[in-house]
Amino acid sequence: MRIIAMSLCLLVSGTFGAQASEGERVQIKGEIIDTWCYYSGVMGGPDAVTGSAHHTCALWCSAGGIPVGLLAEDGTVYMVLKIKGDANSAGGDTQLNLASHEITADGILYKRDGLNYLVVEKVVTDHGITNLNHEDYGPIPGFAIPDPTK
Repeated sequence: MRIIAMSLCLLVSGTFGAQASEGERVQIKGEIIDTWCYYSGVMGGPDAVTGSAHHTCALWCSAGGIPVGLLAEDGTVYMVLKIKGDANSAGGDTQLNLASHEITADGILYKRDGLNYLVVEKVVTDHGITNLNHEDYGPIPGFAIPDPTK
């Protein structure tokens, strides 16, 4: 009985392991974002934490180890696990050079527990920073500056 139970555990874990490790080749166009500010809302709504208004913060967060994401044109966020040519998974030079840039990424998409993970094998196009939203928010959004009267 014990051998059957162990065999069943191995079979089940092997099935789930294969399911989790299978990825799908995709090409996704979007902006490299700072996931902490995007999800936490600490700097305002989603439109305030993208583009040129949030570029400096995105650099600091990436350099500090906050994972970057790829915000696709349809609004889907992909957690970027690695970008080819980057020695680190969370914030190497490649990711710093791409902060706030609109890119087309070719890579492998993994989906698990409602999250989208992306291993970028190639940056097909790099359009630079195309979301020039300083007009709307300035270099630092006004709502991100603490009110000294409170």
